Amino acid sequence: MKIVNIKYIVLILIVALFSTAASAQISKAEIIATGLTCSMCSNAINKQLQSLPEAVNVETDLNTNTFTVTLKEGNTLTPATFKEKVEKAGFFIGSLVLTVPSETANKSPYIIVKDVTKKSKEIQIQVLDKGYVVDKEFKKLAKAYKNIPTYASSNEADFHVKVLN
Repeated sequence: MKIVNIKYIVLILIVALFSTAASAQISKAEIIATGLTCSMCSNAINKQLQSLPEAVNVETDLNTNTFTVTLKEGNTLTPATFKEKVEKAGFFIGSLVLTVPSETANKSPYIIVKDVTKKSKEIQIQVLDKGYVVDKEFKKLAKAYKNIPTYASSNEADFHVKVLN
C-alpha cells in the first residue's frame, strides 16, 4: 500500500512539473526601462539581463531604452524575473511586452483583461500590473479595470495582460 502511495505522489509531482513548464514559455521579452540617463545605465541593465541562463541574446536600443531579450525554448520564466533584473540594476520597467504561445496567454499565471482575437501560434501580450507600467499609466488602468477584483491587488503571482496582436 505504501508503494502505491509513493508511485502516486511521484506521478503527481511529474505532472505538476510538466504543467508548470508548459504554462510559462516566453520566447521573447521587450522591456522599456525608465530612469536611464546614459549608456552606462543601459549597460547595467544589459548585464543583468544577459546573466539570465535562459537568455540567448539581449539587444539594446539606446534611443528608446528598449531591451529585447530572446530566450531559450522551454524556459519557465515569469514577468517577475525581468522586473527583478531591471530593478537589481537600479531602474524600473515602463513597459513589458512578452511573446508567448497563444495557448499560454489563457493559462496561469496570466489573467487576460483585454483580448484581441488572433489565430496564430505566438502572440504578444503586455503586462499591465503595477511595476510593469509607469505609475501614471497604472492609475489609468486601475480605473479602467476596476471591475476586475484581482487587478489592483498586489499579488505577485498573477500577471494581468492584454493581447496586443
